[in-house]
Amino acid sequence: MLTVLGFAPFYLFPVPVVTVALLLAFCHKSQSALKNAALGFWFGMGLFSAGVTWIYVSLHDFGAMPMPVAVVALIILCAYLALFPALAFGLLTKLRVTSPVLWASLAAALWMLSEWLRGTLFTGFPWLALGYSQAPFSPLAGFAPVVGVYGISLLLIISAALLFLWFDKGFKQWRYGLPLLLIWCGGYGLQLIDWVKPQGEPVSVSLLQGNIPQDMKWRPDHLESTMETYAKLILESDSRLIVTPEISIPLFSDAMPQSYLSYLAAHAKQNNGDVLIGLAERDHSDGDAYYNTMFSFGSSPQQSYRKHHLVPFGEYIPFKPLFGWVIQVLQIPLSDFSRGGLNQQPMAIAGQRMAINICYEDVFGEEIIYQLPQATMLVNVSNDAWFGRSIGPQQHLQISQMRALETGRYMLRATNTGVTAIIDERGRVLDTIEIFTTAALHGSAQGFTGATPYVRTGNYPVLGLAVLLLSIGLLSAFRAAWKTR
Repeated sequence: MLTVLGFAPFYLFPVPVVTVALLLAFCHKSQSALKNAALGFWFGMGLFSAGVTWIYVSLHDFGAMPMPVAVVALIILCAYLALFPALAFGLLTKLRVTSPVLWASLAAALWMLSEWLRGTLFTGFPWLALGYSQAPFSPLAGFAPVVGVYGISLLLIISAALLFLWFDKGFKQWRYGLPLLLIWCGGYGLQLIDWVKPQGEPVSVSLLQGNIPQDMKWRPDHLESTMETYAKLILESDSRLIVTPEISIPLFSDAMPQSYLSYLAAHAKQNNGDVLIGLAERDHSDGDAYYNTMFSFGSSPQQSYRKHHLVPFGEYIPFKPLFGWVIQVLQIPLSDFSRGGLNQQPMAIAGQRMAINICYEDVFGEEIIYQLPQATMLVNVSNDAWFGRSIGPQQHLQISQMRALETGRYMLRATNTGVTAIIDERGRVLDTIEIFTTAALHGSAQGFTGATPYVRTGNYPVLGLAVLLLSIGLLSAFRAAWKTR
């Protein structure tokens, strides 16, 4: 549970290194794979039960799920997520590696592979991957443009293992401290490299935070007030790029008053720019299909982006014959979206090329890079009102900071209730506004060109390294088993 202090809003990045070092110390002292799997499981239960409590808020407070059912659902989810560290520690013990350096490398490889699997299986839930805890202040964050968040997780586990070996009575030697120092100094050195270069002059931006209460958002009698709120915020802005949150106007695009959109588009043209508006979109050519879409209006030709990576049970119901009943329990509007295309291109608006990602999509760095290096900026629109006043919105902000670090691009976040922020290419929050306030964040953002190593290769190198280390560990285990025969 203490490991959560490494993540936003606390940002105490050394804490996970220490807690994981203690975890590895306990693991090393036991030769039972079953006991160490249980150790990994309970570590995971502590991490996730303390770190994703906002899911209860989404299910109970806004999804109208009865409290006992929501608690049980949260426990089941945490138990599922805890299976991945359990698998990593069980396999680590099964291999029975005697070399301390190989043992440390295998621990890192298995943990990283388990995180990657957790972020991929059943559409993935990579929230609280340990690498996120290092953004943006840790020296390890310097590795983000090279190996991404999973690579940082691997380096964090290696660091924790070396820390344990350095101070453990059985291994206490300075030689384990030297590679630890080299890793962290290397991360600091990588932060001094300019992987990308600025393109043109900074563009003025306004990121709107309507602060529409989640329990009021979809009420027909509140629609006019919502439209007035966003129209007022847009008309008060003279920025070249104006961004509203995800489905900021709770209407289908074909039901929107054209006079309203034309009025806002005319204002954007006066600014020699564009406005991005989130709407639901119906596709009449595809039966009853509808999408979570961002539309651009203004000086540039109208463009759109349809959300691709949907949230299970929030935006679509997986395995409907088995879980169709969930729709009746959760009172979530539009809970069966269709999926947009994976290879959508950046929007050419406001003199830049904007890679749009909607809400949960920015959790998947390997998908964000599909729009790069063409994109000069990243834009995330979200409605984190579902998280209430929990630590969820701050954790989501930190995830966006990691995406900025990986890609070397500004990340512009426009959210309904916060955290609305401008994040630079180094992952630093340049400006933000108070959560749960109705306001616009006015500032400027710099476009960038070029590609970081991570943009070019994604997760493949670090996955290949982890598989190589695992192969070496398996070979070592087979050789040891053969000698005992």
